Amino acid sequence: MYRIWFERALPGEHAHLIAGLAELLGPSTATPAEPLCAIGPAEAIVASARIRYDGALMDRCGQLRVIARTGVGYGNINLADATARGIAVCYTPDAPSVSTAEHAFALLLATVKHLKACDRALRKGGKVDYLNDYLGLELNGHRLGLVGMGRIGSRVARMAQAMGMSVVVYDPFVPAERAADCGVELAASLDELLGQADVVSLHLPLTAETRRLMNRERFAQMKRGAYLVNAARGGLVDEAALLEALESGQLQGAGLDVFDPEPPPPDHPLLDRDDCIATPHIGSATAEGRRRLWEGAISQALDVLGGRRPAHLLNPEIWR
Repeated sequence: MYRIWFERALPGEHAHLIAGLAELLGPSTATPAEPLCAIGPAEAIVASARIRYDGALMDRCGQLRVIARTGVGYGNINLADATARGIAVCYTPDAPSVSTAEHAFALLLATVKHLKACDRALRKGGKVDYLNDYLGLELNGHRLGLVGMGRIGSRVARMAQAMGMSVVVYDPFVPAERAADCGVELAASLDELLGQADVVSLHLPLTAETRRLMNRERFAQMKRGAYLVNAARGGLVDEAALLEALESGQLQGAGLDVFDPEPPPPDHPLLDRDDCIATPHIGSATAEGRRRLWEGAISQALDVLGGRRPAHLLNPEIWR
């Protein structure tokens, strides 16, 4: 029987995935003083995003063979350290795609329709001339700018097109043929995209190059009165610069599922604004999305332990 350490407690509805195959280690035996007290015997780790998995941690597990991430991002796992120790690292890139794309588009709609402001005004009562004062945007005929068009961005593009929007994409990794097949236009640069999009939606990983990609200079390049949606990574946006852009009217609204750091403090200046829709990083947290995350990570961990190559191996050079 294999020994698998879980960073987050395994929900009961997914316990059948390891029944008879593995011994569960992890949160149930941890203590506040020593959350990793049970990790030593682990042959596999099912990792979330809250712990940094580096060589020092890996060396605590003398029999560790695989780290399986329940998600798309794997920046908290040191691939070089894992590879040096012959530890396979895998992730679940397809699991959250549908849920996150739907959530990003929900944020887009809620933002351009000013639902937060309308909800608050209605609750307060009083006379409001909604017919003349309401500033909601009709998406049909407007332009969506996608920064990144991978699994999630591609789905958002199709949703936007179904609403009658045209779509322009900046993604150096998308070939012209694929853009043509998807019915989107490719921008030659981010500057070009920002200058023509009515709504900009971010769908790219957080790296040293993309950190604070959306800063004061970038917001100034956007169309005045445009909207920003970020359901990717909080670190992509300079939040102080975003606040300035909203206060000045350069942007008319923002929809955010992610912050930096997370969770944001309750007194974060963006949270109480009528022109900012905020959710607590729940883009992938549907019942269906969670099921795919758990099943994908656990099945790949068991594949490695059973000598089978996992579907989404991040360091293929370790495979023999």
